[in-house]
Amino acid sequence: MKTILVATDFSSSASNAAEYAAEMALRLHADMQLLHIYQIQVTYNEAAVVENPENIRQDIEREMDAFKQKLTNKTNGKLSIGTDIRLGSFSDELNNVCKKLNPYAVVMGSQGTTAADRLLFGGHTLHAMRHLMWPLITVPTGVTFSSIKKIGLACDFDHVVDTVPVDEIKLLVHDFNAKLYVLNIAKKKEFDPNTIYESGLVQEMLIDLDPVYHFITSPDLDEGIMEFSEKNDIDLLIILPKRHSLVDKLIHKNHTKQFVLYSPIPIMALHH
Repeated sequence: MKTILVATDFSSSASNAAEYAAEMALRLHADMQLLHIYQIQVTYNEAAVVENPENIRQDIEREMDAFKQKLTNKTNGKLSIGTDIRLGSFSDELNNVCKKLNPYAVVMGSQGTTAADRLLFGGHTLHAMRHLMWPLITVPTGVTFSSIKKIGLACDFDHVVDTVPVDEIKLLVHDFNAKLYVLNIAKKKEFDPNTIYESGLVQEMLIDLDPVYHFITSPDLDEGIMEFSEKNDIDLLIILPKRHSLVDKLIHKNHTKQFVLYSPIPIMALHH
């Protein structure tokens, strides 16, 4: 049975992402698992004060129960929803849960509610996108799931045999009966021989899916991708995190709005 894992901090963004994941789970006939990871905060004034761990746990359990009930009502009880509350490092516990569940996908909101939430949860999102080996989908606030008819794959056509997870992409396209659009983004209009060679490899690897190919040149990578995605009504954009890759350029940009956190469409990170 497929499982959609939702990491939540109970913010409005996380609630929206959970509703998106719930509809996706129904579409895939999958189960859903809600996960909240917390740490005990120490308050420093005249002396270090540690909140009562039992009270903290009880408060979180109440919030999780309410969160689950809201989703149960939203899906008319048609979805099997489990819950998990863990104390510890966000990245470590998320990875532990994924090892246990082997989820079809992990879903997170791309932004928190407050500035502090955005900083904290946004940091978790970016770290998970770089390092989590299970498919991760970040859902922008306000985006709802209706269907996934068009999937975009942003590829820098560099070492594609080692970096493009063909089986995972094929599974996703088939599960949603979607059309695949392969986007090669380059800052220069000229394509070197290596790019042409790698492009041929990609076409051979994905030939069964009969994808549509687009070569886009833009001095600004995220604007080029978003302009194409919006113009072509892309429902889900796949990026391939790897060292010195397109996603690194997007994540590490010195822009006030980071592409991953502020994309207007859901983004899926797939590792090979």
